[in-house]
Amino acid sequence: MSIKKEQVSALLNTASEAADLILKHIEKEEVIHTISHFDADGLAAAGIMGRSLVRSGGRVRIRIEKWIDEGVVNEIAAEKPSLTIFTDLGSGYLDLLSEKLSNYRVVIIDHHQLVGETSSAFIQVNPHIHGIDGSRDLSGAGVAYFIAKALDEKNVDLACLAIVGALGDLQDKYAQRRLGGVNETILEDAVNAGYLKLETDLLFFGRETRPIHKALACTTNPFIPGISGEEDKSLAFLASLGITPKHMDKWRALRDLSEEEKKKLFSALADYLVSKGFSSDVALTLIGSVYTLTREEPWTPLRDAREFAVLLNATGRMDKPGLGVAICMGDRGTAFEEANTVLEEYRRTITKYLGWLTEKPGRIEELNSIYVVRGEDFIDEKVIGTVSSILSTSLPKPEKPIIAYSTVPEEDVAKVSARALDLLTSRGLNLGEIMRIAAEEHSGRGGGHNIAAGAQIPIKHVESFVKLVDEFVKKQLGETKLGG
Repeated sequence: MSIKKEQVSALLNTASEAADLILKHIEKEEVIHTISHFDADGLAAAGIMGRSLVRSGGRVRIRIEKWIDEGVVNEIAAEKPSLTIFTDLGSGYLDLLSEKLSNYRVVIIDHHQLVGETSSAFIQVNPHIHGIDGSRDLSGAGVAYFIAKALDEKNVDLACLAIVGALGDLQDKYAQRRLGGVNETILEDAVNAGYLKLETDLLFFGRETRPIHKALACTTNPFIPGISGEEDKSLAFLASLGITPKHMDKWRALRDLSEEEKKKLFSALADYLVSKGFSSDVALTLIGSVYTLTREEPWTPLRDAREFAVLLNATGRMDKPGLGVAICMGDRGTAFEEANTVLEEYRRTITKYLGWLTEKPGRIEELNSIYVVRGEDFIDEKVIGTVSSILSTSLPKPEKPIIAYSTVPEEDVAKVSARALDLLTSRGLNLGEIMRIAAEEHSGRGGGHNIAAGAQIPIKHVESFVKLVDEFVKKQLGETKLGG
């Protein structure tokens, strides 16, 4: 569905309204509290707001959360902030926020589906309000960018962070894994201002920074059994194709390969994936749009927008979100060095979990309408979303979504992540709605996007929750109304 100009204009008008309110609080020299999500999009959004507020002379305090619950909201209320800004969070918790914070000034900058009623005291900037799909056409960082731009046109340099956030949120759903929808407006800003270059190439992790065999081994989207996480086997695979990993004494990166070598490599990987039981479409995800941040140093993870997003995701999911926010705020020193170490640990962790899941049949369980990964307390709940996202692109039956969960025994909670492909959402699947209703029927909370959602429920209800989700998916794809 095409987006109309009036829809975008209405969104931008609301962004301007939010910017006007923010400026009033900056003029009063009040501390502005910003609460954001811990994933790449949330950290990019926090960085955009933080940098734009500081540039405007504001005082800002940034707090990163995995989700919003009564404890978080009560802590916010106890601090009696003059203005609270939620970025990449808030729209899924409107009733709770309205109940606890209706006496305070609140700006919600989000792109998730709305759940509940918004307090009249709040300003909410969300593409869904204007009929724009927040799961593929605009991210939380993108919404934050429009407010930053309304604060000052000079904040156009923050467009790159919005691109990083959108890619981190896997919004590259258009042809050749390109960003589309309202994200295109942000792309134009970044390209026209000279901050970004767009091209088409193989999408290996580390195309700018790593020797080709290491980049191939680091590629997990899709996960290539026997190659992902295996540097020696990746090197042998390249050798079998006659692709030399070195020129003289220098390792070659993906960008150093000739077009002929790239075509040979892609063709061999496509054949290899088919031999491992994957559909031929999976290989196509290895080619797509590459977003190069031209002002970032070459041979660093910040040069490629997708690598930048993974770096942010790593800091958030490895309990170091402050590093991610600092990098988004401009730190290229200590925070960046520490984040690189965290990134390596993150990649090893993800590869370990994916290897565990694929080494034995049955660890990815197929039910009537869904796949289930029971991470229990083995897969860390902070990365369960990453694991489910990677697996969703390489399932034997793409017509079924996947849900994965990890348990957090000390909190008596199971953290659930659900993912689906576009072909299912085009048939009417809405995982955000399914997660919300199924969680509420099991004393939990859930929500998100139609294509990607999550929930938190008591551990004792996991099995009945999974069964209900399986039933809901079947009903929804059969166009039967959900609800108890």
